[in-house]
Amino acid sequence: MSKRFDRYTGTMAPLPIQNVDTDQIIPASYLKVTDRSGLASGLFCRWRYQGGDPEGEPIEDFVLNRPQHQDARILLAGDNFGCGSSREHAPWALVGYGFRAVISTSFADIFRSNALKNGLLVVPVTASVSAALFDAVAANPATEVTIDLEAQTLSLPGGGQAPFEVDPFARRCLLDGTDQLGYLLKQAAAIGAFEAEHPSRLDTRSA
Repeated sequence: MSKRFDRYTGTMAPLPIQNVDTDQIIPASYLKVTDRSGLASGLFCRWRYQGGDPEGEPIEDFVLNRPQHQDARILLAGDNFGCGSSREHAPWALVGYGFRAVISTSFADIFRSNALKNGLLVVPVTASVSAALFDAVAANPATEVTIDLEAQTLSLPGGGQAPFEVDPFARRCLLDGTDQLGYLLKQAAAIGAFEAEHPSRLDTRSA
């Protein structure tokens, strides 16, 4: 079961790096972990800690270690975010850390699919909107934006809104706070009624 997403207002953590791949999001050494909650410490660990070890000293100038961005739950990322391998652990780590959404000019297809399936909203924006958001955060780290999934709009710091596209089925699941399996289970009564009306389709015995 995913955390319900309808309308969220919050600050952004800026990561203006292009082509961030899933190994940079969560190293391969974490793929053997079965407890999703343990992945948060591994998020961007090569950039967050000396020696890439969560037991090491935090790297002060990395965005997630800066005091002004400690409470940010929206990641403002560079172009082509989530490229590389298809590991589902990448969105698990982002969600485990507390991120509700990632804003970028483009996302790798598999990462986008994995993120939406795991309750992490991906918000594609134009290059001009992305640049304006990075400028706004640089000028004031406390800048907030509002993501309205029902309306599929992103509020802009200077006023106005930017529309964004999202897969309709994924949008429905996020709004309901469920996943694909949960959505199917909610249709149990309708599925049962359909099967009752079409018993011949379920009879595999030869005539």
